[in-house]
Amino acid sequence: MRYDGWKETRLIDVIDINPRTPLRKGTLAKKVSMQDVAEFTRKIQSYEIAEFTSGSKFKNGDTLLARITPCLENGKTAYVDILEDNEIAFGSTEFIVLRAKEGITDSKFVYYLAISPEFRNVAIKSMTGSSGRQRVQSDVLANTVICLPPLQEQKRIANLLSAIDDKIELNNEMNKTLEELAQTIFKRWFVDFEFPNENGEPYKSSGGKFVESELGMIPEGWRVATIGDLGDVVGGGTPSKKREDYFTQNGIPWITPKDLSNSKNRYVERGSVDITEEGLKNSSAKLLPKGTVLFSSRAPIGYIAIAKNEVTTNQGFKSVIPHKDIGSEFVFQVLKYNKDLIESRASGTTFKEISGGELKKVPIVLPKMEVIQRYNEAVRSLGKLICNNEEEINALISMRDSLLPKLMSGEIRVVDAEREVEVCLQKSS
Repeated sequence: MRYDGWKETRLIDVIDINPRTPLRKGTLAKKVSMQDVAEFTRKIQSYEIAEFTSGSKFKNGDTLLARITPCLENGKTAYVDILEDNEIAFGSTEFIVLRAKEGITDSKFVYYLAISPEFRNVAIKSMTGSSGRQRVQSDVLANTVICLPPLQEQKRIANLLSAIDDKIELNNEMNKTLEELAQTIFKRWFVDFEFPNENGEPYKSSGGKFVESELGMIPEGWRVATIGDLGDVVGGGTPSKKREDYFTQNGIPWITPKDLSNSKNRYVERGSVDITEEGLKNSSAKLLPKGTVLFSSRAPIGYIAIAKNEVTTNQGFKSVIPHKDIGSEFVFQVLKYNKDLIESRASGTTFKEISGGELKKVPIVLPKMEVIQRYNEAVRSLGKLICNNEEEINALISMRDSLLPKLMSGEIRVVDAEREVEVCLQKSS
């Protein structure tokens, strides 16, 4: 359905594609590489200051669209808002720069247009080139016909979707702060040995007793142990890809390292595809209980997440099912803190991998059980807040992804979408 004032037009007539932007060679400027753009994330994650020699040039309000495979398919598209007024930055030659035409298009609307399924499908289908190096054809994009709403309607659509993204970004920032706090507490207790003693005073600073160990001086009553002492270390598996009946969309959650590669979440519910009961029975995948700590053991080593429910994994994980008196939080932080040590014990020529047997043997300092239990109590509320925020983020992403194509096609009226978003944001505030 289209509304009054919507018109069909070529993209090139309403959006500048790779517009001329002045930046002299040799100028020091902000540089955004492809790795600085996260998948399906509006904000640019980071940048460096570098001397401009070549590359795409852009300013605030522009949209950066990855034009090369697999970056485009994986959702690398960002809205530029990291610059000062009139500041010019540059980046990868593999970005297409989209700029709103003044008085015709809204800059944020252009961004949401660029991440809409219909636009992405056109871009992906236009790709040509050798396998693995395919690129979007800018001329195909330029001549693509879109249905454009009036400018004020564009602004309302963009503002609505931006409100959802703002809340997603706020929750992500909150969780980043909470994670940093959890890591700080872990380090203070178990690395600096300043856990509270029986009088609530920092153990080391208040003269707590230490004994020698092969890992250095440790608090009296603590001992050198291994990761294998924290829980059962379990591998995973992949059902035969030749059997379609082994895979489904609503079955047993099955996690691969790729599922965690761009996730900021601490907790994981499921991956991009599930497996069936038959797939589980006929593979080395194992059903892992809620609270299992997943640790990717290869390509790369060190993605970590806590299972929010029963899950299975492929062979790219060595997961730890924590002993009941140890708990998920302590195991999660131990693996995170010892990631470099674990990686140093990996082997392999094509890519490094840590075996289950080797992971079990990684040495750690094991506190008294009463200290671990007090730690778990101290950080339980942090974990709960992080989990709640992640649930909100997932709900908001689902809402945004549902509304986006409907708003862009005129299938849903903005006023109706505004009511839906308002209710959702009120619930999450």
